[in-house]
Amino acid sequence: MNLMDIIPQASLFLGIIPALFILFIGLKGYDGYYKEKNVFLSFVIGIILGVIAAVIEIITLSIGFLIIILFPILEQIIKLMALNIGRLHREKSTVIYGLSLGLGFGSVFTPISLILANFETESIILITSVIIGSIGIILLQGATGIILGYGVFQGKILKYYFLVILIHIPFTAWFFLTGFYKIEQTQVLLIFYGLIVYWYSSNKLMKKILDINNKKKNVDI
Repeated sequence: MNLMDIIPQASLFLGIIPALFILFIGLKGYDGYYKEKNVFLSFVIGIILGVIAAVIEIITLSIGFLIIILFPILEQIIKLMALNIGRLHREKSTVIYGLSLGLGFGSVFTPISLILANFETESIILITSVIIGSIGIILLQGATGIILGYGVFQGKILKYYFLVILIHIPFTAWFFLTGFYKIEQTQVLLIFYGLIVYWYSSNKLMKKILDINNKKKNVDI
């Protein structure tokens, strides 16, 4: 069995394993703010929704440069629909469930990235670059999940929905253009963008639910 036989079979795990690792790290310090079964459920729902989004995107690839705008709109509205339900409104836990939903959603795009790369040779460098870049997608989807969850928690859904679209567009543009010009190796740079966005959302937004709780405790004292 050669490299090109192994990669497609392992590609889904190449997405799910990093996503679960990021989720495990991301949940540290938030004990008591979420239910484990809901985290697991939102992660699985994210995978299912990611598959749906991926199928739609593969079918509509022929729209060309429009995907730079339309794919972020599609992906973020799908995630928002899953989070914007009555029992999650104004709940701090929604931010955490947004993280797990987003990471599950993003895990699907590792195999999709490999498919879209359309490998014709067994280039380990090319495959490795795309896989590393796809971790950037997982981070981006996790980050935008946090932001959408925060918007639902705060009751400012439209504001944060448009914010995640603006954050997502440069990422999609780079992914599309590197594929269009056959320079997929440079997709490795996507991991840095994903790391920056994830750092911002987890440190500047997600941690706010801890600050809110601490302020309430101080008032009670």
